[in-house]
Amino acid sequence: SFVSSSSSQPVSLFSTSQVHDLIFWRDVKKTGFVFGTTLIMLLSLAAFSVISVVSYLILALLSVTISFRIYKSVIQAVQKSEEGHPFKAYLDVDITLSSEAFHNYMNAAMVHINRALKLIIRLFLVEDLVDSLKLAVFMWLMTYVGAVFNGITLLILAELLVFSVPIVYEKYKTQIDHYVGIARDQTKSIVEKIQAKLPGIAKKKAE
Repeated sequence: SFVSSSSSQPVSLFSTSQVHDLIFWRDVKKTGFVFGTTLIMLLSLAAFSVISVVSYLILALLSVTISFRIYKSVIQAVQKSEEGHPFKAYLDVDITLSSEAFHNYMNAAMVHINRALKLIIRLFLVEDLVDSLKLAVFMWLMTYVGAVFNGITLLILAELLVFSVPIVYEKYKTQIDHYVGIARDQTKSIVEKIQAKLPGIAKKKAE
């Protein structure tokens, strides 16, 4: 079951520390495998349809498991052994998702969904003018990004950044923090000037 015996909370597939170690290349072999596999999959999706990629992946997996099953059956027949099914240990694993675990996952998902809906309402109904303007500017910039890149290309770039930026930042943290601090101060100064000129914002701050 996915539910821990010591707690009613669902067991996470990946802990924060595992993700951290993965993107910081603590285990080069593991990170290399994950990075290479996902990158090949994304490149395949960029070249072929989703149906084709999924079909080929399933065929590849079935080819491996069927070949191994036949191989072990032949070996057992020749050696006249009684080892049984080669995947018996995996077939006996309990992967049942209990109703309690399902409800825990759904409750956790609903928290994020409700938070996202509240944020969307705030932005589109202009509760805070500056935040709504920020969203408008961001969406305007994304129209140019969308004209150059498609979704798969952006995912490929995102993966390259996820597996490269953290390790680069860790190595050059001091220099990067210095320039980020300068950029943050300049951005804050510009935002404050804009807020001072917008009607109602200065008054709201004074209150």
